[in-house]
Amino acid sequence: MSHPHPELALPGLLRDGAVRVVALGGLGEVGRNMAVVEHKGQLLVVDCGVLFPDDHHPGIDLILPDFEYIAGRLDDIQAVVLTHGHEDHIGAVPYLLRLKPDIPLVGSTLTLALVEAKLKEHRITPYTLAVREGDIEQLGVFGCEFVAVNHSIPDALAVCIRTSGGTLLHTGDYKMDQLPLDGRITDLRAFARLGEEGIDLLMTDSTNAEVPGFTTSEKEIAPAIDRVFREARKRIIVACFSSHVHRVQQVLDAAEKSGRKVAMVGRSMVRNMGIAADLGYLRVPDGLLVDFKKLGDLPHDEIVLICTGSQGEPMAALSRMANRDHAIDVGEGDTVLLASSLIPGNENAVYRVINGLMRLGATVVHKGNAKVHVSGHASAGELLYTYNIIKPRNVMPVHGEWRHLVANAELAIATGVPRDHVVVVEDGVVVDLYKGSVRIAGAVPSGYVYVDGSSVGEADEALLKDRRILRDEGFISIVVVVDTAAGKIVAGPEIIARGFTPDEVVFEDIRPQLERALGEALDQGVMDSYQLQQVIRRSVGSWVGRKIRRRPMIIPTVIEA
Repeated sequence: MSHPHPELALPGLLRDGAVRVVALGGLGEVGRNMAVVEHKGQLLVVDCGVLFPDDHHPGIDLILPDFEYIAGRLDDIQAVVLTHGHEDHIGAVPYLLRLKPDIPLVGSTLTLALVEAKLKEHRITPYTLAVREGDIEQLGVFGCEFVAVNHSIPDALAVCIRTSGGTLLHTGDYKMDQLPLDGRITDLRAFARLGEEGIDLLMTDSTNAEVPGFTTSEKEIAPAIDRVFREARKRIIVACFSSHVHRVQQVLDAAEKSGRKVAMVGRSMVRNMGIAADLGYLRVPDGLLVDFKKLGDLPHDEIVLICTGSQGEPMAALSRMANRDHAIDVGEGDTVLLASSLIPGNENAVYRVINGLMRLGATVVHKGNAKVHVSGHASAGELLYTYNIIKPRNVMPVHGEWRHLVANAELAIATGVPRDHVVVVEDGVVVDLYKGSVRIAGAVPSGYVYVDGSSVGEADEALLKDRRILRDEGFISIVVVVDTAAGKIVAGPEIIARGFTPDEVVFEDIRPQLERALGEALDQGVMDSYQLQQVIRRSVGSWVGRKIRRRPMIIPTVIEA
């Protein structure tokens, strides 16, 4: 197996006949999926998604791939192929199309409908090409064949990319559910046929590579959902991803059987489920849906709400309910169903929401205490089947944290793929396929690009470090007026502190020490306000570190009289 090296330089020119693959996201993380395939001077992009921030990114709304690698070559992009409609695969499309709105988008009907709805909010009208399983499209030098795969959203596709330099198969997110709700299974016959043809590089979903066996079928969770509906005394509030059509269908079916009405809560939920219903992917019985604003006319034991917030997102409907900041006042007798798994990094936020809801008297049903969700990703047994069916010459695990990628690589090796034909790399590492062999050719920029309110790419690690310090360590402002001509302090120092307990805000002890340090600096002829600020910062910082064991943000202000 190959590993990334920090000393990797920018890659050289691509050799004639070679195919280059650069993952700008999705390797070493769960989210931000984006791969760029290059051949004969042309580019094909597979997916363009976002990563959702965690506690380490205070104030950040979304995290995008870094488009720097392709920013100067937008005219070379033949298309963006979208494997399915989840945010971690399509969420960054509007930001890419801001750079060049006419880049063609290729994907299934539902995937493109979800993307077009997002682009409409950005006032971008895209050029789209709808495809389905079995279709073959020539996109520049890339011959793309689309294969049906089963996932937690309808219409997911794998893509086989044929070039004169080799054939690649990108599975996208998939599993092998043999009893899917929509009857659309992963096309293993197509995988076998492509394997017979010869796959030079297989890029396969790694999310569940550490999970032994096979992923549970979607149909097996229906009894657990039905039980929740039978036992609920008052309102039922279901939280799931706004794109999880299958789960919403199961909730609608359970509501119909129990005689309850359903209201969608949240803009993205209303929009996405409306699209799915209009296109026939969601069956909504007549009279089942009601307007959220008319719920007051119904008894609580006849109500089901479907909302966002299953990952503890602070502004999502469920989090606001837990914080009593929503029109729905959750209380005793209500049942909340979290119909989703935990995305790594979101655990603390989700458990805060669960605790908040239970504190209000609600019963909370989640994956930890009932079988109310199954994963949309292939477990180790399914990945082994994939490798044995396709028998790829080379493997590059994608979509997952480092531990997932390594586990997936070991599965490939166990099925007979030579160890030196498996590349485990992180975002930005460049992999070249040439004459049937893969090698690491260098690395390109692939850092986080932050969406911070209305700004894109302006927030950086320095800003986030300041926010984390303000959040975790507190803030101290010191103002002092000096007469540089006379070399003395005229007023101050005035000390204002925030983020400390009342007992800690006893900064009188530091005042004489600070005055002494400033006096010594002035006596030595230090008159520059910046240098005096540094004297203040060092004095206060060392005192706070010793006395309170904190490292707050210190803002010194020196005013010349």
